[in-house]
Formats: sequence, C-alpha cells, structure tokens
Amino acid sequence: MEDPHSVSSPRRTHSLSKKRRVTVSSLDADEKAPGFGVSGEHGPKPSEVYGFVGSITTVVATVIFLAWAYVPEAWLHYIGIFYYPSRYWALAGPVYVMMTIVLALGFYVGLNFMSTPYPSSLNTMFDEFSREPSSFFTSMDGDDRPIEPISDIGINKINDLMFNNVN
Repeated sequence: MEDPHSVSSPRRTHSLSKKRRVTVSSLDADEKAPGFGVSGEHGPKPSEVYGFVGSITTVVATVIFLAWAYVPEAWLHYIGIFYYPSRYWALAGPVYVMMTIVLALGFYVGLNFMSTPYPSSLNTMFDEFSREPSSFFTSMDGDDRPIEPISDIGINKINDLMFNNVN
C-alpha cells in the first residue's frame, strides 16, 4: 500500500510523508502510471498520420517534378515514358504561381489603403459612437460639472484671463 502523501510521477521523485520518512520511487520505462500520457486509445493520432502522409507526398511530388524538368527526353523514352507535359510549364507554372501570390498580396494592401480614410479625415477619430464634448455638460450645473477636456486655448483668451485676474 502506498503512502497517501507520496507523489506519483514518471520521474524519480522524493516524497516526504508526515512521518518524516523519505521514500524514493522510480518507475521503469515499461511501467505506465495512470494519468501520465496513457489514454484508452491505441495507435497514432490522425494529425500525425496526415503529417506523415503529407510529407511523403511532398517529397515524391518534388522528385517527380525535378525528374520531369531536368531528365533528358531520351532517358524518359528509354524508361518508357512518352507522354508528359511540355517543359515550358516546368518554368512557367511556378512563375505563374509566384506572381499570382505577389499580385494578390499587392491587391490586398491596395484594398486596405482604399478602404481606410485619409489621415487628415475626422473619421479616423470619430465614429457613430462618439459624442460632442459639450453634450456631456448640458444636464449638469454648478459644482456637479466635471473638468472640461483639454483643448487649445487661444492667445486672446490667455491675455484676457491674465489681465482680468491682475485687476
């Protein structure tokens, strides 16, 4: 029977019980502790299978493409391969795909520039949910009014305040 205060772990662990007795436990590689990576399912996960099949397919497709693009026609005829696409497409196909990707990215950036307002537009600061600062103060009077938002004060207003306070 195992001590209820010991730790169950696949690593070598030290466990201190209330009796101050040190127990050292170690699990073998073939002993599986429940709850540590052991599931009711057996076999590989589907994502692992798809990844493996995808990587093998990619390697095979690359080898076939390179053989088609670089092996001389006489060797292909000797092997018994007489029908294959024109060698023009060995270069033109990847170039078309790369240019399509570049143009799609450029088109996407252009659409974003077209749908964004100009930097000087007030639509970059205000939308249908923003309100005018003066609408906050209409219902309040006297000491209940909050401090007004920071804004530019004209030079004439500063002069009036300075000279009116001195007198």
